[in-house]
Amino acid sequence: MSEGQQPAPAPAAAAPAFVPMSWPATLGYIGASVTIGLTQGLAQGFVSTNIPQIAGDLGATQTQATWLMAAFLIPRASMPLLLIKIRTQFGLRRFAEVAILVYLAVSLAAFAVSDLRSAVTVQFFAGMASAPLSTLAFMYMLEPLPPAWKMRLGLPMVLAMVAAGPMLARVISPALMGDHGWDGLHFMALGMAAVSLGLVYALPLTSQPRVKVIAAMDLVSWLLIATGFGGLTVAFVMGSIHWWTDAPWLGWVMALAVVALTLAVVIELHRKTPLLDIRWLSSPAMLHLTATLLIFRLVLSEQSAGAPRMFQVLGVTQDQLVPLFALITLATVLGGLALVPFMRPQRVPLFHLIALALICTGAWMDSHSTIDTRPAQMMLSQALIAFAGSFFLAPAMMQGLLSALARGPAYILSFIIVFLSTQSLGGAMGSGLFSTFINHRQAMHLQVLREALTAADPLTAAAVARNMAMLGPQLPDLAARKAQAVALIAQDASAQAYVMAYNDAYFLTFLVAAAALCALVLHLFRDWLAARFWPRPSAPAQPETAQPTPATTSSQPEPAT
Repeated sequence: MSEGQQPAPAPAAAAPAFVPMSWPATLGYIGASVTIGLTQGLAQGFVSTNIPQIAGDLGATQTQATWLMAAFLIPRASMPLLLIKIRTQFGLRRFAEVAILVYLAVSLAAFAVSDLRSAVTVQFFAGMASAPLSTLAFMYMLEPLPPAWKMRLGLPMVLAMVAAGPMLARVISPALMGDHGWDGLHFMALGMAAVSLGLVYALPLTSQPRVKVIAAMDLVSWLLIATGFGGLTVAFVMGSIHWWTDAPWLGWVMALAVVALTLAVVIELHRKTPLLDIRWLSSPAMLHLTATLLIFRLVLSEQSAGAPRMFQVLGVTQDQLVPLFALITLATVLGGLALVPFMRPQRVPLFHLIALALICTGAWMDSHSTIDTRPAQMMLSQALIAFAGSFFLAPAMMQGLLSALARGPAYILSFIIVFLSTQSLGGAMGSGLFSTFINHRQAMHLQVLREALTAADPLTAAAVARNMAMLGPQLPDLAARKAQAVALIAQDASAQAYVMAYNDAYFLTFLVAAAALCALVLHLFRDWLAARFWPRPSAPAQPETAQPTPATTSSQPEPAT
């Protein structure tokens, strides 16, 4: 059947009435959701956390090893879009069983890695295989919950667990790497995959009727979207490392991504049953939601691309960062739990106000770092930012899902692509732009400091004398001692320039979050004025918790984290 003859999708059948589970079964499904969500988060965190150590094990440079992170993220940006249709057409239970088996197979293949090329290949398939795990974590959390609690409890908890995974990886990685090197990470990933496999088979999900929803042009559009998202991911991950204007291939990759996404938009605009509703996505309401999601994701990059890299420059080891990231993991989970008593669609703007205020506070505190700052001094600020991330994400996704469900199940895919592009791509974009800003500001501050470090400067001369006195017992040769003393001053100047650059980045994060906070306050004030002086005709009363009905909860999409 041709694209023009493709029939309209049949209306979804009404889901059976909710049947409560026993408490042991309910806790079992929730435990399975937590386990599977952490499995996916740890898989990503193990790579991003240990790039320097992995590079040493593979005999590669750190720049070359960064391709491992890019390879993992490339399929993560677009796979969930296709997986929704695969799940609908082939059944949820089969989807769950095949997905976890594929992930287990990829975890086993990791032990065959012998060089950088094989490692990049395995990481690409690992990113592809881990994409369904967020779906399974979401579905296992929703399975035992009554309809009124699916959005209120299930959504914030599963998103918090998935977000906590990469931070938890930083807590346990030093112990694993210290005992077994990279193989320790492989054993942990394999063990988590095996436990998840047992849970999937022991606790089957309720399957809905299968519907043939995949058309040939869906695959064409998805391939173009995957190419575009993958190209942008590579460009933003590698751009700050190779520097944007020094590597011509970065420009070609970005051009290819733009062309692929443009073709996808043109194809979708001319389809009778599109994969994505481009016109709805370009409506003012969706553009506002997209901008909100993107801004939050960009400012939250301060946590992944800020403090850890600054401490690495200051010589702080991964072991010394364990307490900081343990607190960040706890704050991420608490942010999800704090939403449960208050989760209502009407309160989403309030949640966003609180989250922005917390980010402003944390970024402002971080912007006063010095060369003597250590993890203990940043625990409170980083905990505030982590709490704000969880406190924002679930209400934003709930708002988008309810907006899509109000228009019909076909719009869920369109919302998922918005969520994907702002979270997956926004994360890579935020990290790349953050690192680019750091490198630019560090070079500027270092130039200023070097101009001030002259032999005629009394402070510089005193510092050289102190270093020479300190090095006296180790270097009896006067010329060598003086050269080493000057080198130590240059090293301190470089570290100081980096700290000043990170302070600039933290302050920029504060300014962006503060601007977003002011814009949100003005938007709410405008809405209040409109409601006060130009009231709309009264509408039928709606219940306070506008949760999806049982008919709609049967086809919940996965969180595209």
